Amino acid sequence: MGYGDAMRQVDWLKNLIRVARGKQAPDLVLKGGRVLNVFSGEIILADVAVCDGIIAGVGSYEGPVVIDVGGDYITPGFMDAHMHLESTLLSPAELARAVLARGTTAIFADPHEIANVLGIEGIRFMLAASEGLPVDIYFLLPSCVPATDLETSGASLSVAELKTFRREKRVLGLAEMMNYPGVLCGSDPVVEKLIAFRRRIRDGHAPLLSGKDLNAYIAAGIRSDHECTVRTEAQEKLRLGMHIMIREGTLAKNLKELLPLATPWNSRHCSLVTDDLHPHDLLTKGHLDHLIDIAVGEGMAPVEAVRMVTCNTARYFGLRDVGAVAPGYRADLLILPSLAPVQVRSVIKGGRKVFDEGGFAGEETTRAECGQMGAMNVRPFDREAFAVPSERKRIRVIGLITDQILTRHLILEPAVRDGAVVSDVGRDILKLAVVERHRATGRIGLGFVQGFGLKVGALASSVAHDSHNIIAVGCDDGDLFAAVKVVEEMNGGLAAVRNGELLAGLPLPIAGLMSDRPLAEVARGWEELRRVARDFGSVPAEPFMVLSFLALPVIPELKLTDRGLVDVNLFEHVPLFAAG
Repeated sequence: MGYGDAMRQVDWLKNLIRVARGKQAPDLVLKGGRVLNVFSGEIILADVAVCDGIIAGVGSYEGPVVIDVGGDYITPGFMDAHMHLESTLLSPAELARAVLARGTTAIFADPHEIANVLGIEGIRFMLAASEGLPVDIYFLLPSCVPATDLETSGASLSVAELKTFRREKRVLGLAEMMNYPGVLCGSDPVVEKLIAFRRRIRDGHAPLLSGKDLNAYIAAGIRSDHECTVRTEAQEKLRLGMHIMIREGTLAKNLKELLPLATPWNSRHCSLVTDDLHPHDLLTKGHLDHLIDIAVGEGMAPVEAVRMVTCNTARYFGLRDVGAVAPGYRADLLILPSLAPVQVRSVIKGGRKVFDEGGFAGEETTRAECGQMGAMNVRPFDREAFAVPSERKRIRVIGLITDQILTRHLILEPAVRDGAVVSDVGRDILKLAVVERHRATGRIGLGFVQGFGLKVGALASSVAHDSHNIIAVGCDDGDLFAAVKVVEEMNGGLAAVRNGELLAGLPLPIAGLMSDRPLAEVARGWEELRRVARDFGSVPAEPFMVLSFLALPVIPELKLTDRGLVDVNLFEHVPLFAAG
């Protein structure tokens, strides 16, 4: 810092002190509000004085610019501690616009979806596309690109490449370490990444890990987990020092099960997060405001629920000047007519009103153009590539679990026709395919899934965690092939096909993961896909969300990648046909 900068800092601080003491008028006064105090748990009648984007004081203040709060609540802006921007299918600018109206002023994102497709160029894109938005978007660098060696991704990120981003102001550390087997066995690449970020946040991802293995994982410096699905699992992790991120997204819904874990004694070590939230839910239900409503509906005090999306999150990430309505904190504030349910009247960001009574201010900053980044490189193939010759043995089948991304490992008798294993609609056993789309390898993984419910047609998507190859499920090979080809021709997207005809589609031209269109348009497309899937017989309410996680080989028990079936408990490939 030069001499001139230092003097400006001195003048700025002196000015802030004068305003706080009432010796100088603030830039803005929020008058007559009920201030939610995250420190004491109280709700206090007070004004809030703002100077140069910072809260100068809470008490009784006057100034030339006043917002009459009229007895509404004043709270900190909400903060999502773990979210994948790509899962909303929206560009960062459009997502910011959507969540701002719901009271969210900060998101902590892991861009490993786009990084698995485009590598460091994907991370650079996300940083550039999220710059200057009225929602602060912080990033943790993807720790697992590729997520495993059991699939083909579009990129591989080395420790040296990750280090190049450490000086970025909005890069806070290392994102979820999904490769917990790599941690436990001391894999050199994994250990090198953990050491490279030893002075930064290192997020976790360790579903069902327990006992001494969990101790080892935490001892490596990993401090959070968002994958808990049962209370005993979360309790063990909390006892060992983890920050528990209680998740309620579009597919994984863990809030009601885990919420009793958070008591007044320990809730400061918990946050509410969405992880993966799709556009229709974002439009119709909301974001963190919806999670607060659920928590309060389950009996949690509103102040406690607000803490879990404000100061708890800020403190976990080491941000000392956000997450509270108090002197010296950034004026990222909400004016709420109601806490139960949450209603957002106005959003103040950095001391400036950016949302008020359903309208946006400074709209040009939330409508930034987002260029297309195509990523579709599929080796030509025909429908015969989906044939599965019978070996006269039982087959491994992925069993869906309602409202979870966990699956079961089933061994079932196959349906065989003309010497080939085919979908068995009567027993709800459908063929599943994963087509590699990054390197034109020609790899196609084939398997079967039970629980989807389709009676006709096929669904396909270029959103398939984490490597995001094209995944498809269907009742016959012809529709499977047609659905995959539609996704390829769209340069990425979602498709529902019956009798070779496209009945619903949603192009995702940004890396095959995100749209360049507004939320309302994307949500309409998403809802139309859901409607058509229901007409096909889909049992899951969110079939494309379920489909996208069937290729994720770090969530037990059985998954499918372009390289074949993966037994996640063994962390290795297994044949489709079972022995014996």
